[in-house]
Amino acid sequence: MTESTWPACVDAARERAPHDAVVLLHVSDDEVVAAAHHAYEGLLGRGHRPDRDPGARLEALSGTAAADLLEAAAHRLGRPCELLDHHGRAEHEVVRAAADAALLICARDGERGHPGPHSLGRATRFVVDHAECPVLLVWP
Repeated sequence: MTESTWPACVDAARERAPHDAVVLLHVSDDEVVAAAHHAYEGLLGRGHRPDRDPGARLEALSGTAAADLLEAAAHRLGRPCELLDHHGRAEHEVVRAAADAALLICARDGERGHPGPHSLGRATRFVVDHAECPVLLVWP
């Protein structure tokens, strides 16, 4: 789930799988945090106070944002569900998490006015191509 597409995914899960177990997954990409950390270290050199490292602050903010998004999604779903917060490349983590799923619900993240291949972003295209279960694509 991402910040812009999660409501459509949750609504589809509520409508299409009203009695099935639901797992809500958020994946944080650690590349932004790593880039901030390395930039700080590169610009100021080693030995500076770690509490001033913007990478650590971004990591904390990212964790809070992920937890808030998952809680909002669970509330919108309106029934018990499992919440997962993974770190890594989103497309790989989604495929791995859906290995035993009966259905994977994803939102299209590409250009709505261009049907076909451009209606899927790179990560969603990877998931559609590699998921071992049926994939339901919804528009956000």
